[in-house]
Amino acid sequence: MPSLTLMSAGQRYKARFSTKLPNGDFLGITVWPGKSDPNAEVITVQIRHPTGDSWETTGRIAIYRTSDGRYSLLPERQGTATLAKPEPVELSASNEGYE
Repeated sequence: MPSLTLMSAGQRYKARFSTKLPNGDFLGITVWPGKSDPNAEVITVQIRHPTGDSWETTGRIAIYRTSDGRYSLLPERQGTATLAKPEPVELSASNEGYE
């Protein structure tokens, strides 16, 4: 069953969802407020794998949503060279977006 955590005092993210995959990995999505525009959002999706006492991120993608609803793929974070590189995807912003 997916879990949901909403933002409360002291937390930095707006929302966080995760679910355990059949192979034991976890698929998670987190929505963060934009740094320069608090009405913008950064959406991160990642797969994490338990390795002993820690976790390894095996895949990650980050998407930026502007305050006017445009989406763009963010570049891969530094220090994550072992992750698969995301393929560019064209997203069209329309009036059919989710709020």
